[in-house]
Amino acid sequence: MKQDNSTGPETTRRLAEQPPRPVRGLRAVVVEGLDAGRTATCDEERLTVGVAQGNDLCLTDRSVSRFQLEVRREGGRVLLVDPGSTNGTRVGPALLQDQAVFVRLPVTVRCGETTIELTDGAATFARDEYDEHLGLEIVGDSPAMRALRAQVAKIAPTASNVLLVGESGSGKERVAESIHARSGRTGPFVVFDCGAVSSHLVASELFGHERGAFTGAHRQHVGALERAAGGTLLLDEIGELPAELQPWLLGVLERRRFRRVGGERDVALDARVLAATHRDLRADVNDGAFRLDLFFRLAVVTLRVPPLRERTRDLPALVACFAEALGAEAPPFDEEELRALATRRWPGNLRELRNAVEARLALGPDAMPLGGVERGAPNDAGFPRFRDAKADAVRQFEEHYLRQLVAAAPSLRAAARLADTDRGYLRKLLERHGLTSE
Repeated sequence: MKQDNSTGPETTRRLAEQPPRPVRGLRAVVVEGLDAGRTATCDEERLTVGVAQGNDLCLTDRSVSRFQLEVRREGGRVLLVDPGSTNGTRVGPALLQDQAVFVRLPVTVRCGETTIELTDGAATFARDEYDEHLGLEIVGDSPAMRALRAQVAKIAPTASNVLLVGESGSGKERVAESIHARSGRTGPFVVFDCGAVSSHLVASELFGHERGAFTGAHRQHVGALERAAGGTLLLDEIGELPAELQPWLLGVLERRRFRRVGGERDVALDARVLAATHRDLRADVNDGAFRLDLFFRLAVVTLRVPPLRERTRDLPALVACFAEALGAEAPPFDEEELRALATRRWPGNLRELRNAVEARLALGPDAMPLGGVERGAPNDAGFPRFRDAKADAVRQFEEHYLRQLVAAAPSLRAAARLADTDRGYLRKLLERHGLTSE
């Protein structure tokens, strides 16, 4: 089967001809509190609030968290996100804490002892760029993807560190590859998965080691930082980096030099560093699980890669590109089926969509129904199909478990700790079953 990540010429032409997109900025004004009168205006569709340096609206009110609030546009709506602040964010009578809510602007919010008015900023126009090097994951003419293409085109030629945030399967690694492809750097693109290596081996795999540095080190090993010389290093799932290694990485990024484990000679860092995560690192900073100074070193620029459910208008183009990459002469879904695909939640994002395209190409209409699993539907013998019975069992287990978890934990943060799972994933499970954790 043909494996090719290029896009079709028709898709390239159509996206290149798109007109400039309108960008509506955001504005925040402190109307009450220690910082009364302070204003932040952002020409982009995202604005952050907190006491940490680097926020768009940086406050001095110590009842406000380092990262208190993110305001961002999603399509025609505005989303307020509280990334686990200490005192929460009040929107009218509602208290947000490690939660998100859609609002209409203007709106007034209360953070600690500070009251902030959020309004629309000025409207500008940004022309995005597209070429075949941007890869499958930046295909699409939805506002989110056109904004991402424009950001990639702007940031790629610079030397700035970039933090890519987005759900698993949303295409963060491919976006990083696109940044590297347009950067002008001639060295390799190297991926180091911080969550896929045992904690006691991370230092060796990242920095390298000298012969005899530890038991079993029979020869010199060149780490990921050194292998990426002249190119780009992607630190995937950076939120999984062990706490004891975070100061090491911070030192490397500050001094642009490092030593192999057991080494006595400095090695110059000659790689651009990108990082990616599905976690909310701002919440981890608020919790003390991730260093604030390392966060700012990595997040000189932050790019959000949207989940597939926020860009379902891109499904036809994505399906066509995946089908072409898999060697098909035509997309495997008709218009009615594409409409059915748009109703799915796509928890696996682009990875799940590619699998669906490949399954349809391999199995034809016998692949899983597009409308979702028909729970409990019997076969010709009157017996439930295995996949249906399994889906029912999993759904019942999840609902029973989550109800017990919510009853035992006072907040989403506590519930995630108790269940030993990611808060974002737990929030999605709760929403799926119509449950909340205050």
